[in-house]
Amino acid sequence: MIKELVHDPIFLSAKSEKATQEDIETANDLLETLIAHKVTCVGMAANMIGVKKCIIAFQDNDSYMVMFNPEIIKQSEPYEAEEGCLSLLDKPRKCIRYKNIKVKWESKEFKPKIKTFTGFSAQIIQHEIDHCNGILI
Repeated sequence: MIKELVHDPIFLSAKSEKATQEDIETANDLLETLIAHKVTCVGMAANMIGVKKCIIAFQDNDSYMVMFNPEIIKQSEPYEAEEGCLSLLDKPRKCIRYKNIKVKWESKEFKPKIKTFTGFSAQIIQHEIDHCNGILI
């Protein structure tokens, strides 16, 4: 189900809780909401739809991915980026991102996964993991 976006910075600044198999429906809602906003958005975290669980959904090239409990375990090549966010209605802000990241997460079946991401996909993942950690750009 497509959900309404949260814009409350106090709510968005709270750290998300670990996701469990009981949160599959939240992940489905998150993905549907992201796809509904695909013209202006490439990634979302569950707190953006009002659920404080550590789940992200994002566009990875031509497909979409969902990650439960993602964590960056390695990063390299920092650079300055400028990002906007559907939850924050003001102008884009500067931040530091990394060109290469290694992420561990759990799949929808809660199987552990590890993969290295680069470029724009890496930037999106970093932004959404920041949301899970209560960090707003």
